[in-house]
Amino acid sequence: MGELGKIYSSPVMCPPTSFLKEDGTQNSKFVINASGLSVDVAAASAQRSSSSGRGNGSLDEVLPVTVEPIDPPSTMRLSVPENISLLVVNHSSETMNLQIQLRLSRMSGVVVCGPSFVTLGSVPPSGGSCSIDFRLVALVAGLFSVSGCFIVDLTTGIEVEQPVLFDVFAKLPADGNEEEEKKDSLL
Repeated sequence: MGELGKIYSSPVMCPPTSFLKEDGTQNSKFVINASGLSVDVAAASAQRSSSSGRGNGSLDEVLPVTVEPIDPPSTMRLSVPENISLLVVNHSSETMNLQIQLRLSRMSGVVVCGPSFVTLGSVPPSGGSCSIDFRLVALVAGLFSVSGCFIVDLTTGIEVEQPVLFDVFAKLPADGNEEEEKKDSLL
């Protein structure tokens, strides 16, 4: 039936929940409500350009290009390929000739099904973006982090490893009666 007990973790520091300054004006230092990595990098870039300088290791310098899933699934069925759309955003100040790669050696449980790289071509600077579809398949049941995504600038050869794209629970198929499962979900 499971185990009973307490789970302990290290303290977690959450950002403030109020985004207004004491005088009632908006505080633009924080990105609000379910922002993604691209939004955070764009905010860091805007903050850096309004201040003065480079070389401070800000987020937009560490990740000049970001990749984010568009509406990723929370569950996948075992051995059933699923299309995943990814948004690629160029945060640098120069046009980049990009290729996106999903590297099998860095993936676990959920892997790419089909071509593992796509050449995107020229992506405009300062927020230029494109989207691309990949097919992923779950090989074993369990909770997995989809990772192994790299962006390669084909002009300079620079590789930018992306953080984990999303987490997904790979589940076993129903008792072979998928039609009944669909009917039950409609009721």
